[in-house]
Amino acid sequence: MNNLKYDVRWGADTYHAISGRRLQGWIRSGKIQAGEVVVWRSGLSGWRKVEELEELAPFFSKQEPALVNIPDAAPTPVRSAAQHGTIATILLVDDEKDLCWLLSEALTHEGYNLHTANTKRKALAMLAKEAPDMVILDLQLPDGNGMSIIPAIRKASAKTLICIASAYGTAAKREEAKAMGVAYFIDKPFDIETILNIIR
Repeated sequence: MNNLKYDVRWGADTYHAISGRRLQGWIRSGKIQAGEVVVWRSGLSGWRKVEELEELAPFFSKQEPALVNIPDAAPTPVRSAAQHGTIATILLVDDEKDLCWLLSEALTHEGYNLHTANTKRKALAMLAKEAPDMVILDLQLPDGNGMSIIPAIRKASAKTLICIASAYGTAAKREEAKAMGVAYFIDKPFDIETILNIIR
């Protein structure tokens, strides 16, 4: 067990080559709680919730109840979208499928209605059907520049909050985004709490 190595993804951050012993310590201390992160190790066919791995599940059961809450079923939202004020429906436009899955899990758990699009074309089709309250937009998409979607967002609704999340946030891009009415520009990698603070 202690010789196993893991990648641990928490929000959009990835911690590479974490030893089994260190991961156990994070679980024992409550730094990692059930349902909060996903891990990857050699031999798995994809990301897994850390408590679902046979070798790690016992360490959650040893926690004090105050430190960890292991759900018996799928988590229910802690509050309804209506309690969030004006933000209820969010469109995430990003070609990183792992990021889309993680944000979808986290924001759905918080009570938001999240839709995802991995291409510019799909995002435009979704915007033609419904105007979301917020769009989280990547700049680098497989079929074009994410910034070119902004006019379609504004056509759908002038009130939609636009947040760009990109690893390519140059000063020029930030200024261009600001001129186009983008409310927030955050750098990747970011954590879930950053997005939640923006929404709130």
